[in-house]
Amino acid sequence: MVAGVTASIELRIKAALTGTNDLGTPKMTVNPIEEILQIVAGTDAVNKCDLLFSDTRTLSASANEDLDLAGVLASAFGATITAAEIVLIYVKAAAGNTNNVNITRPTSNGFIGPFLAAGDGVAVKPGEYQLLASKSGWAVTASTGDLLNVANSGGTTGVTYDILILGRTVAA
Repeated sequence: MVAGVTASIELRIKAALTGTNDLGTPKMTVNPIEEILQIVAGTDAVNKCDLLFSDTRTLSASANEDLDLAGVLASAFGATITAAEIVLIYVKAAAGNTNNVNITRPTSNGFIGPFLAAGDGVAVKPGEYQLLASKSGWAVTASTGDLLNVANSGGTTGVTYDILILGRTVAA
């Protein structure tokens, strides 16, 4: 058995638009959209992964933190995670939050990943989630391109969020 991470990331969208009409109820349906990203243990190719970081974290009012993807975070077994590539970032904001959880690429030493420019990011509203995935992976550059910033969007209450990061120690 190869050490590493296995995962199945699945997306299914089924949508329909119903309208009104003098002679009936028109309806347009979209064929279901289904995408499955299968991750197998390893590092030598796309769709392979050997790093997993997960945590429930809390930020006080107006607080933020930089998650260092190369050499600071620890796995569930206590091993330091030093990613060469990230294949998945999942963030879910707790439903009880008052403020958003903002995920951004810092201007200094920021992980480029899915973000086009320094300062780009996504806001995760209370009770909602964001999923960013790339089977080919996003490069992590230790010391100069390895920080992912997580921030509380407000100054009056804290926020709690769940985070899951999958990656590889070797670029595919």
